[in-house]
Amino acid sequence: MTQVPDVLKKIVDHKQGELEAAMAAVPLNEIMDRLGDLEDTPRGFQNAIINALGSGWTPIIAEVKKGSPSKGLIRADFDPLQIATTYQDNGATCLSVLTDEHFFMGHLSYLALIREQVSLPLLRKDFIFDPYQIYQARAAGADAILLIAAMLDVPQLRDFHALARDLSMDVLLEVHDEHELEMALQTDCSMIGINNRNLRTFEVDIATSERLAAMVPAGRIIVAESGINKREEIVHLMEKGLHAFLIGESLMREADVGAKLAELVG
Repeated sequence: MTQVPDVLKKIVDHKQGELEAAMAAVPLNEIMDRLGDLEDTPRGFQNAIINALGSGWTPIIAEVKKGSPSKGLIRADFDPLQIATTYQDNGATCLSVLTDEHFFMGHLSYLALIREQVSLPLLRKDFIFDPYQIYQARAAGADAILLIAAMLDVPQLRDFHALARDLSMDVLLEVHDEHELEMALQTDCSMIGINNRNLRTFEVDIATSERLAAMVPAGRIIVAESGINKREEIVHLMEKGLHAFLIGESLMREADVGAKLAELVG
């Protein structure tokens, strides 16, 4: 395992207690039973991005996000379904849904709520460190999950990726630096997310995406995360080899979320 930044360690320590409570309330065998009863199939998160690229569309993964540890409350008038619908109506390719309650003010129930009304593929954005959470994500309506290299080791990344694929979900594997990217490239994961936010200082530098993207072999989808505020930044990063863009805060802070998204999509 990489040296886990203090902020991630604090989050994982807290979520360990949440996981134990969740497993006591809904044991894994019950979740497995729910999976057996599911009638719908995952919507193809990665394929949606590939199809958007093929049609000349800018793939934006628009994030449903109320707050964060670094910024606190980001959007007071937070209605996850309304936001998701607005994203769909204004050109988003996929959605990222925060399901962490304590630190990001999200909820697992948002996945099913949004899935019922919105047709875009959904990413469960959370801190996954146990297989239970992957089964839980599929049962809740996720089409993809986030794995964070900074809090896992290579065998875990491989095993969790394989489990997600067995459940027909895609994986966005997030890295922050060269060491984590080396870990990611030791897996079969075909979607690499480059987070421009330094987890130790919370500083954001979109040059991180540019620097690390140059190290990713052809054939993988590269997603820039954090700190993207302008269409010009997206155009620049696409010229440097980035394929898709996960954007949350710069959308959530806008009075007119739809207009901002349309501007970013271009």
